[in-house]
Amino acid sequence: MIIDAHHHLWRPERGYTWLAEPGLAAIRRPFTPADLTVELAAAGVHGTVLVEGGRCHPDEAAEFLGYAADTAPILRVVAWIDVAAGDVPATIDGYRRSRGGELLVGLRSQVQGEADPDYLDRPDVRRGLAGIAAAGLAFDLVIRADQLPAAARAARAVPQLRFVLDHLGKPRIDEGAAGLRRWRDPFAALAANPNVTGKLSGLVTEAAPEWSPDDLRPFVEVAVEEFGPDRLMFGSDWPVCLLRSGYPGVRRALEAALPPLTARERHEIFAGTALRAYELTRQGARPETVRPSA
Repeated sequence: MIIDAHHHLWRPERGYTWLAEPGLAAIRRPFTPADLTVELAAAGVHGTVLVEGGRCHPDEAAEFLGYAADTAPILRVVAWIDVAAGDVPATIDGYRRSRGGELLVGLRSQVQGEADPDYLDRPDVRRGLAGIAAAGLAFDLVIRADQLPAAARAARAVPQLRFVLDHLGKPRIDEGAAGLRRWRDPFAALAANPNVTGKLSGLVTEAAPEWSPDDLRPFVEVAVEEFGPDRLMFGSDWPVCLLRSGYPGVRRALEAALPPLTARERHEIFAGTALRAYELTRQGARPETVRPSA
């Protein structure tokens, strides 16, 4: 059984302005649920979590929840929210009233786009995080490596909130040992918080263009050491990963970069952690779709 805990869908004409940046031509096209299901079948993936894609508009949430309602492999949605806005509870209520709203499991802000490395320390952001916790949802952290210390402080300040670290905090894998050295200690400080889980996602696009699993291995090994397999989960980051690798290649690269693991530990990374972190077996999650195989 394999759960992909992190992928996207988009139609560029609907406001994904970041896709106009140079070097993104390979993914500057629509990616739909139909495209996704083809990729899942080829990669042997049983279910997914659809994550907001940088549109930063509440209309995307309703669209994605509708996709989840209509597409059996999409088990849950992590929708966009402005965590610093004063209307976090009202926004969540609106999302939950949408068709498929029962499949909302988490929220994400584009914190990586904030210049301030201490953005997560702001009082208005902390109020928003508390509101997300009160709603029983997770908060995905899409942050740069220099924002890891503030994320660790936020995790300690809001212990009732389930934080999910996307892409291991975007270490500079392309810088090799130097990138590992700058990232390791603040990453470990965040991982020390029991209310944080991490995604082994988005790594191939942080590596150099001519990358191999050997480039990923030191970062993956640190992640396993600091989080343990029961707080790590696989994410493809498709279609962003297409800038470096096809969908099956991302899975193979992670398998090659992982240290030796037991069968149980591998199950945790490729399914078990996602099932818990995103509550994929609670009512409304189509449990018959995610029932573990024998």
